[in-house]
Amino acid sequence: MAMESYEDALKRLGELLSKKLDLGELAVAKIKKLTDELEENDSNKSSDAVERIKSGFIHFKTRKYQKRPGLYSALAKSQSPKFLVFACSDSRVSPSHILNFQPGEAFIVRNIANMVPPFDKNQHSGVGAALEYPVTHLNVENILVIGHSRCGGIKGLMSMEDDSAPKSVFIENWVQIGTPAKNRVKEDFSDLSFDDQCNYCEKEAVNVSLGNLLSYPFVRERVMKNKLAIRGAHYDFVNGTFDLWELDFKTTPAFALS
Repeated sequence: MAMESYEDALKRLGELLSKKLDLGELAVAKIKKLTDELEENDSNKSSDAVERIKSGFIHFKTRKYQKRPGLYSALAKSQSPKFLVFACSDSRVSPSHILNFQPGEAFIVRNIANMVPPFDKNQHSGVGAALEYPVTHLNVENILVIGHSRCGGIKGLMSMEDDSAPKSVFIENWVQIGTPAKNRVKEDFSDLSFDDQCNYCEKEAVNVSLGNLLSYPFVRERVMKNKLAIRGAHYDFVNGTFDLWELDFKTTPAFALS
């Protein structure tokens, strides 16, 4: 099927919203104004993005997919990853790139500041589902939570004032999951610079997530039966190092890349 043009897609979007959602005249007018403004944007940007996506897939297909038919044939039937990885959505810290995970090797969940919220059936169900499925259905054997240097989410957490009005729709509420880490760093390292405090908080927030993982019954049960291992990590892309530690929360550098 031929790819729909950018302009046609915008036109259909306006028609769909106005017809299917039973919107009032004011809302329809706003949608029309929005789509008109989008149409006025430089179309070259869209074209560049599409070409990048196409070239990226062609590179993958010719350099990887077609060279490993056995692997991708097996993956078409099922998956059995050994790792569940929680990592930040930051574009600089792709777990597959950093740790050379191959397709089918790691089930990866990415969000702002690589947070794992505590167990709650009524909140953060998306993270809960992304945790439950690989643990209870895919039987992963390892959970790894990776923090990283210069994390914007952690910097935002450390910058938040207790009584200040929210400056974002979602971010501040989300990163507050790491508040126990922030409080500990503020108490134990108050004499350090703000940047150094953020660095400590990047690691301590990982420990908070490790503790939160144990609040999920299906995780705790498997950890206690030695069917599941939990580890924390911190990737420093400034210095090219990767620290790894066990569930006892003791930070132990595993190796450093030069």
